[in-house]
Amino acid sequence: MDLIVLLPILAFVALAAGLAVVFRRTGQIVGKTRETERFRSSVGDLCGRIDVSLAGAAARIDQVRHHELTPDAITDTLTAASDAVEQYLDEAKALRPPASADGIREDLVLGLERAGRALATVEHGATIMASVRGGARELEAQTSIKRGYLNLIHARDAIARQAKAVETLETRPNHTM
Repeated sequence: MDLIVLLPILAFVALAAGLAVVFRRTGQIVGKTRETERFRSSVGDLCGRIDVSLAGAAARIDQVRHHELTPDAITDTLTAASDAVEQYLDEAKALRPPASADGIREDLVLGLERAGRALATVEHGATIMASVRGGARELEAQTSIKRGYLNLIHARDAIARQAKAVETLETRPNHTM
C-alpha cells in the first residue's frame, strides 16, 4: 500500500480513538453530575419535609413545657411525629449518595435517629406528667419533656445543616480529561 493512502487512514483511526476517549469521559462526567443532582434534589425534598414535621411537633411540645397544653393533648402529635421520623429514616437510609456525599447521608440518618430518641423522651415525660401531680415524679416528667424538646431542636438543626451541605456539593467531578 502506498504511504499517501495509509497516512490519512491512520490519522482517521487516531482521531476516532481520541474522540471515543473524550466521549466516554464526557459520559462519565454527565453521569456523575446527574447522580449528584438527583441526590441533592432527594435530600432537599426530604429535609424540607422533616423540618415541617419536627417544627410542628416542637411547637406543640413547647406548649406543654409552658403549661399551655396538657400532656394528653400531644399524644397524637408525638405518635404522628415518631411515625414520620421512622419513615424519613427509611428514606434517608435508602438514599444512594455520590462518593463525595456519603457523610451527608450518614449525618442525616444520625440526626433522624436523635429526633426519634428525643420524641420517645418527650413521650415518656408526658406519660408521667399525665399520671402524677407534684413531687419528684412531676419533676422527672418536666425534665424528660425539656430534654426531649432540646434534643429535638438540636436534631432539627443538624438535619438543616445537612440540607445546606448538600446545596454546596460539587456537581461535577474535579478530574481532568
